[in-house]
Amino acid sequence: MAERRKYEVGYGKPPEATRFQKGRSGNPAGKPKGARSVKADLEDELKEEVEITEGGRTVKLRKQRLLLKSLVTRAIKGDVRAAARILDTIDRMRGPGDADDQKDLLLPEDEEVIATFLRQRDSEDHDGG
Repeated sequence: MAERRKYEVGYGKPPEATRFQKGRSGNPAGKPKGARSVKADLEDELKEEVEITEGGRTVKLRKQRLLLKSLVTRAIKGDVRAAARILDTIDRMRGPGDADDQKDLLLPEDEEVIATFLRQRDSEDHDGG
């Protein structure tokens, strides 16, 4: 007669002989220990410092800072794609509550123009226009 099982085999209850063995990976060809991600490598690379000559002086700057300086310089010289990239990055860095902080970026003249526009729009709404 067949050997009697200690429990019923079924969904979520595999036979003991086919279960994962303790101390043995279920994915032996998986990621090796100590393998680094591209993100980790990029972060380390951008943290490295290099020496550059700026304004006749030699200074040490991180590569991340140099990358940003280069992007800003290109934007200032009229590179529309570089400017768009900077503005896009700024928008992504802002959190949901930072929208109110943008009010501080307006000059008093800008606030006056906006207030005038809103008054005109409101008066047109009330006049039926």
